[in-house]
Amino acid sequence: LTCRGLVSSAGRSREDSWLKSLFVRKVDPRKDAHSNLLAKRETSSLYKLQIHNVKPECLEAYNKLCQEVLPKIHEEKHYPCALVGTWNTWYGEQDQAVHLWRYEGGYPALNEVMSKLRQNQEFTEFRKERGNMLLSRKNQLLLEFSFWNEPVPREGPNIYELRSYQLRPGTMIEWGNYWARAIRFRQDSNEAVGGFFSQIGQLYMVHHLWAYKDLQTREDIRNAAWHKPGWDELVYYTVPLIQEMESRIMIPLKISPLQ
Repeated sequence: LTCRGLVSSAGRSREDSWLKSLFVRKVDPRKDAHSNLLAKRETSSLYKLQIHNVKPECLEAYNKLCQEVLPKIHEEKHYPCALVGTWNTWYGEQDQAVHLWRYEGGYPALNEVMSKLRQNQEFTEFRKERGNMLLSRKNQLLLEFSFWNEPVPREGPNIYELRSYQLRPGTMIEWGNYWARAIRFRQDSNEAVGGFFSQIGQLYMVHHLWAYKDLQTREDIRNAAWHKPGWDELVYYTVPLIQEMESRIMIPLKISPLQ
């Protein structure tokens, strides 16, 4: 009976230990911020992603206004910023504009640009006129993943896909570790444009930007990835890290450096 009790007690102990392991997540101690572990160290660029939902009747006028004003900011040498790309969403939320800016020099560059634009009368009028055309707007400040391509101007015509992932809090390092390997499977057709993660705004957000000639090319490239050994395993491990995901198919405006 004593032996039976000991065995029963040991069994319950193992069962309790196993149950606890389902709910307790072991985290390796880290002595550096996630941004320093994941972002490019050789650059100090900060990115701003702007998403504007435009009144349907105003989209044409909105695009015309942006095409008049945004290139002036992009080309002005006294502003340490550059327009990476500007698009209208084609599939996804309708009547939507997406802008991606790069600030060379991080937060000081962002502050410098914002300060100078406040003194720019034309930009003040632009913001006022633009505001009358919008239903809503939001932005995020982003850093780029160290293992992704630098988003540089490219010739078109292309369509662009912005895939946005809301990760479970605490999983950004895991995501980065898996995608540092996964990105190698998606380089053959030069479709990878840039990969970013949020610093300010909605947190634990990841954005992947892809370029394709058309929707059928997108389908073919994505299907081909599944025939590469290892891709399915990386997808299997990254999917549980996601809370929500969204895909936008976007068309660049004429002024966009990404065509």
